[in-house]
Amino acid sequence: MAQSLFISLKQQQPDIKIDVLAPEWSLPILSRMPQVRTGIAMPVGHGTLGLGQRYHIGKAMRSAGYGQAIVIPRSWKSALVPRIAGIPVRTGYRGEMRYGLLNEIRPLDKQVLQQTVQRYVALGQPVGASQQVAPAIPYPKLETDSSKQQGLLQTLDLQLDRPVAGFMPGAEYGPAKKWPVAYFAELAEKLVADGYQVWLLGSEKDADDAAAILQQADCAHVTNLCGKTSLEEAIDLIALCELAVSNDSGLMHIAAAVGCELIALYGSSTPNYTPPLSDKAHVLYLGLECSPCFKRECPLGHLRCLKDIKPQQVLDTLKS
Repeated sequence: MAQSLFISLKQQQPDIKIDVLAPEWSLPILSRMPQVRTGIAMPVGHGTLGLGQRYHIGKAMRSAGYGQAIVIPRSWKSALVPRIAGIPVRTGYRGEMRYGLLNEIRPLDKQVLQQTVQRYVALGQPVGASQQVAPAIPYPKLETDSSKQQGLLQTLDLQLDRPVAGFMPGAEYGPAKKWPVAYFAELAEKLVADGYQVWLLGSEKDADDAAAILQQADCAHVTNLCGKTSLEEAIDLIALCELAVSNDSGLMHIAAAVGCELIALYGSSTPNYTPPLSDKAHVLYLGLECSPCFKRECPLGHLRCLKDIKPQQVLDTLKS
């Protein structure tokens, strides 16, 4: 979602140089964004103050000659590095008493900027831009590497003799964002019968769910790739998929950013806040009276927000 901010900045100032300080795990994604010159690993994890580490990285950035820092998180500690680095313009939203750390503090109107991506892009708008209307959102687009794709096909013994449907059955946040494994298995059977092959994509944490899908799907042409690829490799493999079916997860946003025909399944979260950013994305969200609850596990125990989205409904949406 942050790529929309980078694209917007480039549209306003084509010659601007953008470096991004971000968690190390995200650097492979940043490397696929042509707007980003350099990704800089942030050595301090989420929820950790790490004053010494922040001081050292800020001091190391002083010689880079940055003119502006846009601080996306609203925490006090996230504004420390730009201040230590001596960046003259430090832009961010009001929050956690950051006066003195930020010197271009923007108000955040959550009624106007309802989506996460809108809040990101708004930080890159010129001072004095209207705050009564949400800014236009350029959709993210990740680059892919055809030579690496061919290498992956050989290494993982994958064929493209059938069109590929990519399934992303995981969700880092918790079970309340996961469409049932049995539904993924049933959908796999239906798609294979229609001539597709299915790739199950995700991290090692998703391997058990993927193994259950593989076991329950009574068909060939289903391949479990969970935990067998890096994040950068997953980008290239997802780009080879003709269509993708995903829970609300990071891989869902990647599928949108590489141009897949995408079915995005929402349960405890809501597409009103973090929608897939693509014209090819189709959201299935029931909007029950208990939704969105934003819980890791269903507090009512029934998970109807996802269980009532049946595999046939997903298939019908794909065919339409």
